[in-house]
Parts: sequence; C-alpha cells; structure tokens
Amino acid sequence: MNKITLEVEDKNLETLLTIVNSLKDDLVVNIKVEANNRSKKHSKYVPKLNKVTKEEESVENDKSGKYISQSDYKKRLKGKS
Repeated sequence: MNKITLEVEDKNLETLLTIVNSLKDDLVVNIKVEANNRSKKHSKYVPKLNKVTKEEESVENDKSGKYISQSDYKKRLKGKS
C-alpha cells in the first residue's frame, strides 16, 4: 500500500479534507490528520448593521427608484382598469 504525505497550511486544511472526503470510499483507506494544537478559527457571519429592516422601511428609504410604495402600486393598478 502506498502513502502520500501532504503539508497543508491551517487555513487550507478544511478545504483539503472536504476534497479528500468527497472521493470514492474505496480510493482512500485511511485519513490521518496531525494538526497543530492551535485553536481553529471559525468565521462567523457578522451583519454590517445590527438592525432588522422592515419591508415598509426599505421602500421608504429606497433611493434607486426601483421599487414603488404599496399605495403607489395600488393606484397604478386601479388606473389601468
């Protein structure tokens, strides 16, 4: 049986393990990871604003003109009929 030894930076370890684990089951017999005892840093999603924007507020603050308010939309629908 042949062995392959890889040296991988900490930031790329998870990516490499994902790739190796996705191989066919009979291709790899054993996976052994000798990781440094450093704590793994997991990135967490941190929103830019800690505010939940409600639908009504997003229409009122829209500067692009892409969306119209609900009342304007209803007026437009009534005008077509």
